Amino acid sequence: MSCRFDITRRDFLNGMALSLAAGGTLSPLELMAMSGRAAEYPPALTGMRGSHPGSFDVAHDLAREGKTWPRPASLTDDIYDLVVVGGGISGLSAALMFRQQAGPDARILVLDNHDDFGGHAKRNEFSVDGKTLIGYGGSQSIDTPGNYSREARQLLTDIGVDTKHFYDYFDQSFFADRELGQGIYFSAEHYGRDATLPIAARQYERGIADNVEELIRAYPLLPEAQESFIRLLTDARDYLAGMEAGEKIALMTRVSYSDYLRKYADVHEDVVTILRDFSKSLWGFGYDALSALEGYRLGMPGTAFLDDAGPIPSPYDGDEPYIFHFPDGNAGVARGLVRQLIPAALPGHSMEDLVATRVDYGILDLRCNRTRIRLNSTAVDVRNVENANAVDVTYVRDGKAHRVRGRHSILACYNHTVPHICPETPASQAKAIRSAVKVPLVYINVALRNWRAFDNLGFERIYTPQSTLMHSFTLDFPVSVGNYKFSPTPNDPVVVHGVYAPSVPDQGLDERQQHIVGRLKLYEMTFADFEQGIVRDMDGALAAGGFDAERDIAGITVNRWPHGYAYEYNELYDPPEWNRENGPHIAGAAQIGRISIANSDASAYAYVDGAIDAAARAVKEQLDA
Repeated sequence: MSCRFDITRRDFLNGMALSLAAGGTLSPLELMAMSGRAAEYPPALTGMRGSHPGSFDVAHDLAREGKTWPRPASLTDDIYDLVVVGGGISGLSAALMFRQQAGPDARILVLDNHDDFGGHAKRNEFSVDGKTLIGYGGSQSIDTPGNYSREARQLLTDIGVDTKHFYDYFDQSFFADRELGQGIYFSAEHYGRDATLPIAARQYERGIADNVEELIRAYPLLPEAQESFIRLLTDARDYLAGMEAGEKIALMTRVSYSDYLRKYADVHEDVVTILRDFSKSLWGFGYDALSALEGYRLGMPGTAFLDDAGPIPSPYDGDEPYIFHFPDGNAGVARGLVRQLIPAALPGHSMEDLVATRVDYGILDLRCNRTRIRLNSTAVDVRNVENANAVDVTYVRDGKAHRVRGRHSILACYNHTVPHICPETPASQAKAIRSAVKVPLVYINVALRNWRAFDNLGFERIYTPQSTLMHSFTLDFPVSVGNYKFSPTPNDPVVVHGVYAPSVPDQGLDERQQHIVGRLKLYEMTFADFEQGIVRDMDGALAAGGFDAERDIAGITVNRWPHGYAYEYNELYDPPEWNRENGPHIAGAAQIGRISIANSDASAYAYVDGAIDAAARAVKEQLDA
């Protein structure tokens, strides 16, 4: 069954029904309702997005307050072959894989509590001086696709994503050609004066600037801190001299990088603080909660001597550059999945029109679709139906409970909600699920009318230790796809991407504890709090380049994710044998009858292929049941 969308406005005004290929019709009232739903276009909404107001209220009432909703006595919808809870990349992938294996006539319903699909893979749009800017509000890039599983690689192919094209889309020399480097911003609140200067230690590159001593002398630090910093960056000493290679690695696994600098490298505390948050854009927390060995893997100062210890396995090894990025990040992947599931919602066939085409949200949930995506719908009860070989899913939408039945169900939602919505979850499985704590994270997009201040200062990225809010912000990736072009000159509008991770460093808390405290802080922050911090950081860091926030900022979107990155095992706190193939997440992802679990949490891996691999496993479980 499919829909034909060939009605004209005159047909609509004359009351004609929209023809359906199978012979059904939509009334003018249904068309009017569909038109109303389409009027609000989620990617263009600014202000507080991500986990936006209204998206989490029902879940919090359920999990925190123990609130219940009356389960409708009868089904309020059709019976589906599969009901998916969660419309992120994992849930959408599960829907597509299920249809591919069960057959094109399979009827699938995807429920999501947000007003947009994609989960953390969100698209942000701005209109600035007549130009459309596209940014990413969550999941950033397709990282090292050459290492993807067979299932994940095939899924990308099936949705029309050929990663080789990014070598043309991504201008890898854009910033270098313009002599734009990385800067560090010292704020007046913490360092006595605002100063934005070249960074002396280049993150991830295990390298330092040629004129490192000159640069450090200009930093607003105490003389003894300057001396300590210069020594750390220029001294090739082995701070663990006398130990065997294995002993060094074992020690650096047990001690945080921050404590390693303090205890073994005798680094000044002000320098430890400056280096602490370098890891936040990757991990969402600082080096006070990451091992010194991870500091080595990421090329942090004072660890180069481990190069003599022989090969050390690293997840960052590989020959592929970090370029596999749509202008809207992995929202491009989510949109590709939606195109396959509901072609009329996003017409086209190429990666170029995948970026350019506007999604018609009004047709995502039409009854004539074989796959339906129902937004603003929060599942509150999922249970196997005895003697029916089915699963009943109760969800709340607009304050009202609905009940739908699926022959199978896949929970691709936030993992901690599973025991709350699925009463059949065994206690041991619930405990395994609770062992992981998601990383709270905020991705901030600021639309600027130009980027002259960055150009004048000579920086494309600015790191901000002890910032008012953002620990770093950068000009967006220089990606041009089809007719969408990255800002070619400093006079053109651009998106600046900022990151805020509400950690609680240097207070004796481990990673999990920091996430819990940081999440509570994040929920308490208003958009005004974010706006004030963003303006302070950017005004302070860019003022010397001629920046004026009131004049230059055209729009702000704050993508708040209190439940952000999936928890990945941390060698500083977790047993060494825990990894993607072994750990509590395996028990947490166990099948419950005709209910399977699929999300990046279930893979203990906060990347796109982790979400896809979990979906592949869940679909196999259900079709083998």
